[in-house]
Amino acid sequence: MTTNATPTESQKYLSTRGGDYGLSFETVVLKGLAADGGLFLPHEVPIAENWQSWRDLSYAELALKIFSLYISTSEIPTDELKGIIDRSYSTFRADDIVPLVHLKDDNLYLLELFHGPSYSFKDCALQFLGNLFEYLLVRKNRGKQGKDRHHLTVVGATSGDTGSAAIYGLRGKKDVSVTILHPKGRISPIQEVQMTTCTEKNVHNLAVTGTFDDCQDIVKALFGDADTNENVKLGAVNSINFSRILAQIVFYFYAYFSLTKKSPTFKVGDKVRFVTPTGNFGNILAGYFAHKMGLPVDKLVVATNENDILHRFWTTGRYEKQSAGDSASKTDECKETLSPAMDILVSSNFERLLWFLAKEYAAANGKDNLSSKKQASEDIVAWYSSLKAAGGFGPIHQDMLNNGRQIFESDRVSNSETSATIRSCYQETKYVLDPHSAVGVTVAERSIARKPTHHISLSTAHPAKFSDAVNEALKEEAGFDFETQVLPDELKALLQKETRVTEVENSWQAVREILKSQVQEDVKAQEGGL
Repeated sequence: MTTNATPTESQKYLSTRGGDYGLSFETVVLKGLAADGGLFLPHEVPIAENWQSWRDLSYAELALKIFSLYISTSEIPTDELKGIIDRSYSTFRADDIVPLVHLKDDNLYLLELFHGPSYSFKDCALQFLGNLFEYLLVRKNRGKQGKDRHHLTVVGATSGDTGSAAIYGLRGKKDVSVTILHPKGRISPIQEVQMTTCTEKNVHNLAVTGTFDDCQDIVKALFGDADTNENVKLGAVNSINFSRILAQIVFYFYAYFSLTKKSPTFKVGDKVRFVTPTGNFGNILAGYFAHKMGLPVDKLVVATNENDILHRFWTTGRYEKQSAGDSASKTDECKETLSPAMDILVSSNFERLLWFLAKEYAAANGKDNLSSKKQASEDIVAWYSSLKAAGGFGPIHQDMLNNGRQIFESDRVSNSETSATIRSCYQETKYVLDPHSAVGVTVAERSIARKPTHHISLSTAHPAKFSDAVNEALKEEAGFDFETQVLPDELKALLQKETRVTEVENSWQAVREILKSQVQEDVKAQEGGL
């Protein structure tokens, strides 16, 4: 049952490339990617007028406050939205969902985001998205039978953690098929078995001969293919789905409030630096939304590994797959690092930030709100056409870059530096970092050296998922034992289970044919169970 509330501008959505405007939240969630290839954004980012009063809310209560600013009660009534949220966060092992841990002195804190079912920060969004899909589909299919039912085919690419988090959020859901593509041999053994040991019939895993970027390109090609869209209704779980960004805004607010309770020298109203290890830019983009909503953020510090397109952008204003000095033949080469979830050449969500920067630049030069949005979309189309044709674009206008630098900083961490931080952190505190979190801590410590103020570094995955990197860093440490100190029994058990996965060539057409066949079988099986 819905109410007659009129959606606000923050509850209506547009495409970064200008082809869609005034869309509902439901449409944005179920479509995932805009028809013009753009990404969805709200018409306006809402200001959280009374955010200070949220300090003592539980994680689920805080999520309800934030989500309600982006979702009209005419689409999802408040009590029903609360039910979706409560179900989503009831699956977490930690009572406070994302505990804040004091790591060193009074300046460095870690936000543990890995207490969900798949031991990854992506559970914070994908548990919610799974329940949201189910809610929307049940409502769409009420009273319908057979071919009249709306069957959603969720397709995602993973560099490690998105896949298992999506599967844990969607397995067994009615009227949903989920197919996850991962780069064969380029994710950790634990990450692989988390996906491939799932036995629910609506879950499918494809191992693609190629990189994560190849997998991501296949997904985008499927969304842009008329034949695929005619045969199956596609939905997205990658961070291109705006609901992923929305769900991740919550833990920036929650971390901030937790810091006011953990640190004797930090109070509501003080500014904090967030350090976020990132590849696809979705996690840190949520921090940008929190900042625009009113959270006092001093800086959002982008922490990259050796695949450093984002750091190079903030350094030069150029967005290029190929770094200076790389040979032309290596333009599209993604380096394998100790932090594979960040081994990404093109960060999809960066398009959303660039749209904001272009819009603000247009507004600063005298354009009205509507014209500024139009100009931003035209800039995005031009830049991304150049990226596709020439492998890059820029530099963007210096004023635009300087505007972005007011809130963003960046840094790059090598494999050897990642290992050194895992080792030094263990020696000093006995805390075991996974390699992605170690990238963040490395950058946080450098930032603290420049500006000794409160830093929250986002710890994005459980170290058990990256045994090779952790063992290599800590092999000389007396008494360290990965199995007893790090590996949870639940993950140990997965390594003994049978796996189910299909290998596929790096071809979106080959994936399309597999997908169509899988969906046909899933629909038949689910119709038989009705």
